Amino acid sequence: MATRRLRSSTVVLGGMGVLAAMVTSCGSEPDKRCADRLTQDRLPSYECKRSDGKGSYYYGGSSKNGKVEGGSFDKAAVERGGFGCSGSGGG
Repeated sequence: MATRRLRSSTVVLGGMGVLAAMVTSCGSEPDKRCADRLTQDRLPSYECKRSDGKGSYYYGGSSKNGKVEGGSFDKAAVERGGFGCSGSGGG
């Protein structure tokens, strides 16, 4: 009997870990970096934080040779959906 109880506890605890991972991945923010909308040059983060800064946040993608690529200035376009999350695909 004790063995069965141990097994069922392990299953419950394992299931809770999977659930916690799903909830965490659904609420995660996409990567963001500061960039110029026209030139797509990567900028220091303060250019996006200041109200008079010339930068905007660029979500997702990557930065290569001082330029951003593969993402979007529209956060909703790159929202990440983890396992079991509802999300919109790009197209």
